[in-house]
Amino acid sequence: MKKRISELLLANRIDCFGFLPLDACTVQKPHLLERYGIQSGSVALFAIPYYTRACDGERNLSSYAVGKDYHLYFRMLTEKILEALRAEFPQNRFAAFADHSPIDERRAAAMAGLGVIGQNGLLITEKYSSYVFIGELLTDALLEASPQEISPCIGCGACQKICPQKSGECADCLSSLTQKKGVLSPSEESVIRNRKSAWGCDLCQEVCPYTASAKKRGTLYSPIGFFNEETLALLSAEILTQMDDEAFSKRAYSWRGREVISRNLALLEKRNDLTKDAPT
Repeated sequence: MKKRISELLLANRIDCFGFLPLDACTVQKPHLLERYGIQSGSVALFAIPYYTRACDGERNLSSYAVGKDYHLYFRMLTEKILEALRAEFPQNRFAAFADHSPIDERRAAAMAGLGVIGQNGLLITEKYSSYVFIGELLTDALLEASPQEISPCIGCGACQKICPQKSGECADCLSSLTQKKGVLSPSEESVIRNRKSAWGCDLCQEVCPYTASAKKRGTLYSPIGFFNEETLALLSAEILTQMDDEAFSKRAYSWRGREVISRNLALLEKRNDLTKDAPT
């Protein structure tokens, strides 16, 4: 089964993966395991790279939001893989998760050998840096696997120095701030304008030496077609208005509704107007 899971992941251009015994993982939501009848077994952890050439240019969105919402991809991927595994191994149970997971994904991924844990708390892979989504396949089958010691990054501190929250520029992380509903305080509005972010934050990833190394080697970019389709790096209020509900639903920022992203875009466009009118 371990060989078959590896083949299925590689067939979908996912080449960063590893295996763990389930009892080596930190279970945070046991009810999800109970839902699928998996009490013991194994986990296949895998990293889905999402950074594309479209992310290299000017943008006001976090790189994970430049392409279509990765949840759509994960659903397609796991439906296909789970269907194959359930047909070939009908005696076993299987389940797939990402984000809303029964286990601590980052810790498990590091223990499975996918990468190191950065000072920014992200999983950093050698090939794709931290520009990856973590997914996992759980099964009640016992697969041969040994957990590795969790390793930290090189600890250069670059991510800490550039973080607006760490510097006291804002009380919450910039990514969370751009997703906050309701009215923002003047200082919160100022951070969004100054950082030119309509959604999310990549600052700590952009200055990371692992990112620089991956880009230099040419491995940073995702080979998965889904993330290279319908890319949109520089969003505007006009483009957002022209999006119908179906197109909007395919975007990572759609889960918060149009109001939040519209507010942020208005702040950025107000900044552009002020900059345009400023005396030279």
